[in-house]
Amino acid sequence: MQNLIQEYSIYSLYFAPRGKERLLFLGDQIGRRHLQFTDRLIGIIGDAGSGKSSLIKGMFPGLELTNDDDRLDAKKIMQVRDPEEDFNNATTFHLDMRFQIAFTQPHEIVYFVNRALERDRRVIVEHFNLLFPALQRSADLMVGIGEEILVVRPTVFGPLPQEVYELVHTSLKYRKMAHTVEDITIQILREEFHVERDLFFSSDIKNGFLLRFVTKIDLDFDTLSERIQQRLSENLPVRYLDENHIMIGESAIPCAGPRLHVRNTAEVEGFSLVRKFVWDERTATYCLVGTLEHPEEHVGILYKFHDDGALQ
Repeated sequence: MQNLIQEYSIYSLYFAPRGKERLLFLGDQIGRRHLQFTDRLIGIIGDAGSGKSSLIKGMFPGLELTNDDDRLDAKKIMQVRDPEEDFNNATTFHLDMRFQIAFTQPHEIVYFVNRALERDRRVIVEHFNLLFPALQRSADLMVGIGEEILVVRPTVFGPLPQEVYELVHTSLKYRKMAHTVEDITIQILREEFHVERDLFFSSDIKNGFLLRFVTKIDLDFDTLSERIQQRLSENLPVRYLDENHIMIGESAIPCAGPRLHVRNTAEVEGFSLVRKFVWDERTATYCLVGTLEHPEEHVGILYKFHDDGALQ
């Protein structure tokens, strides 16, 4: 009966946050809400740099990954060739297909996964869409990460892993564009408008970003919008510096998600700044809204424009 009840929830959709801490927190929430004890094969789908590793660490605290952004564990990659000792010492295994297929053959990986499942072990597979053609069985739970995070419990009617990949692969560019212009906006607010960083915090919307202010401040939205557009038009290279900073042109900028950006500011398309604070009654914050589409399509009926203290 438990499995029949679960089938009523075929998929769930979440904003994919920018920043390691927010991804870890959301991974924990997804694990608590969707992961069942009987789930043995977990498929993680998404491009490099989308935040898969942080999401996995949030869903499975303490799990040692075969690789992450900083290191590669050769011993764990080669465990597929002699797994019996590992089966006796661990209950959960992690594979990254993008690295695994460079060292082992597909049939070896399939044998390892099937043996682990037969031994009632749990296997988390990154880039699961690369394993599926050889494995010929779907995961108990699939999680795709692009601009949004899609949590799917596949049925005999799908979706297939490649379908999930195509969805998240196509949308990831919007998340990268939004994050890049968000960091540029924060830099301009701090350096040119002298807005202290502790006056606001970052949040997420589809195809855009929110900076939430607890207190309304005086802000020249027209000038801010012009400065952001000018900075984007300068064709500045964007690159990873370290785990807490990116480089935009010659400037080092603090960033909680330094691997999630476009490569050049010219790649940001269709950016607009809503030139008013948007009052969010639910969180009691004044939102500075940046979008990659028409602003009115994002603000919708959930928000009311806040202008000079009057709700419209």
